[in-house]
Amino acid sequence: MPIQSLDALLDSCEIARKRVFVRADLNVPLSASGQIADDSRIRASIPTLARLIEAGARIVLASHLGRPKGERRPELSLAVVCEALVTALDTRVHFVEDCIGETVRAAAASLENGEVLLLENLRFHAAETENDPDFARALAQGADLYVNDAFGTAHRAHASTAGMVEYVPRAAAGLLLQRELDALAAALEPERPFVCFLGGAKVSDKLGVLEALIERADTIGVGGAMAYTFLAARGEAVGDSLVELDRLEDARRMMARARERGCDFLLPTDHVVSDRIEEGAQGRVIETIPDGLLGVDIGPKSTTRYAEAAASARTLLWNGPMGVFEIDAFALGTEGVAQAVAASSARSIVGGGDSLAAVHKAGVGDRIGHLSTGGGASLEFLQGLQLPGVAALDRPS
Repeated sequence: MPIQSLDALLDSCEIARKRVFVRADLNVPLSASGQIADDSRIRASIPTLARLIEAGARIVLASHLGRPKGERRPELSLAVVCEALVTALDTRVHFVEDCIGETVRAAAASLENGEVLLLENLRFHAAETENDPDFARALAQGADLYVNDAFGTAHRAHASTAGMVEYVPRAAAGLLLQRELDALAAALEPERPFVCFLGGAKVSDKLGVLEALIERADTIGVGGAMAYTFLAARGEAVGDSLVELDRLEDARRMMARARERGCDFLLPTDHVVSDRIEEGAQGRVIETIPDGLLGVDIGPKSTTRYAEAAASARTLLWNGPMGVFEIDAFALGTEGVAQAVAASSARSIVGGGDSLAAVHKAGVGDRIGHLSTGGGASLEFLQGLQLPGVAALDRPS
């Protein structure tokens, strides 16, 4: 999609003194005490902010945090993020306790070159997720330029990601958003062999992307609880493992389509099983799961088979863990796939919050080609669906 990049925007106009509205993804996980548990999303936003600060822009920065559902919830205030930005950025960072209104306009008007104004949580207003045009116009008021750097919300047609863009004279993709689009485009026209690993709890969560990838991939390795729906559809014993009974026919259809295409559709042939999923539970390796036990991870033979597929790849995509990796006893399959993806010479792409957590837990994050910050957005992009936050940027400059 021919959207303007931040570099092109900076080359084509004088940014100093202009108010630039930046939609970032600062939706960081918080601890029980309300502190930032992982600042990865903040750090990912810094390059775009730093580039604009260097150019002398007056930045109005916006994001959501959590799911307040239109209610003002103090525990989901972006004030805690403001503190982190003060540390991360070499400039003054101001905070205002709303995202629209006269107080916000006054604070934005008082910004000096290179300063940042962080707005309060956009989703304290239900109008944000409703893409209300009046709210969109209010967000855009006074903005000279718009930059979307929030790939994680690009699949949402919200006021700050899509609706407000038409009310700002010029718009561009931030460095993070552009990097995500460029990296994921490799999976749309991949170098072959193209190998994909998909995991997670439910086939229904990955149905669209599975159908799309079967048409493009040479090998797909399935793990996580969703594997047991496929195994059950094939008539194999899965014990008490999670099975989506209403997706069995979908599973059969996808496996049949993979055979038609010559896509090697890998399912676990051995499993780590347990009688419960909780810390302290013990797992053991088995090939046929009896009643009373459930699969919690792919077994060592399956892990080796998936690793061999990764070693053969030229393009490699992974979304979703192979098991309940949060519990160490059930994490070996996911860690083995993480190690295999990192060791591969392929162009590697890892997306989804759990997958990112898994590669960091395995200590291989710095050996992955691209770590995608947007789970839902990346899955919709890989299906070939239009992302509203990207489509809104496709306009005359």
